[in-house]
Amino acid sequence: MLSEPQVAGPSTALMRKAYARWAPVYDVVYDKLTEPAARAAVEAASVHGPRILEAGVGTGLALGYYPKGSFVCGVDLSEDMLKRARGKVHRKGLSHVRGLQVMDVCHLGYADASFDAVVAQFLITLVPDPEAALSEFLRVVRPGGGIVLANHFGQDSGPLAKVEEVVAPLCTKIGWSSDFKAARIEAWARRNGVEVQGLKPTFPGGFFKILRMRKAG
Repeated sequence: MLSEPQVAGPSTALMRKAYARWAPVYDVVYDKLTEPAARAAVEAASVHGPRILEAGVGTGLALGYYPKGSFVCGVDLSEDMLKRARGKVHRKGLSHVRGLQVMDVCHLGYADASFDAVVAQFLITLVPDPEAALSEFLRVVRPGGGIVLANHFGQDSGPLAKVEEVVAPLCTKIGWSSDFKAARIEAWARRNGVEVQGLKPTFPGGFFKILRMRKAG
């Protein structure tokens, strides 16, 4: 059987350096652009229950979108990003956020079945080993729980695929690889007995998509 093509990601050391530079301006650049997709991802994850892990929480742009009564933990590779996320939690009184920790999503420090859902926004194309990260998400989610990804996934064909070819160099600089297809995630799901519940386009113009999956249980 042919394996899925692998798209190399940056090293964790390079990612830390990159996000240390991005942290001061991240919210200005991404807040309004990513808000609709982030809200949709949070809503999809919250359906599974209140205990949610946000993997790659960054500066905490989405932390205010969770319902009252949630129990949200966030992890990120960048301490610089997390400092800004902690500031938001304090300023906005986000009592549902129970912890923000420096952690590699490929090696999560949580027990099996700790969460009702894991949500990862604009992350999966950045990690060096996406399948390892997904397997960690699967491990820490309870049986019947969800994994929700908000991301740009490249188009296989059509007019948008042509546009992606033109803007590919810019997208690569900010981690939105058009070479990374949703089919790669779906192949991982099949290998691991995970149900793919849907791939839904969102703002802007379907550039971002919400991929919903459910762990068997």
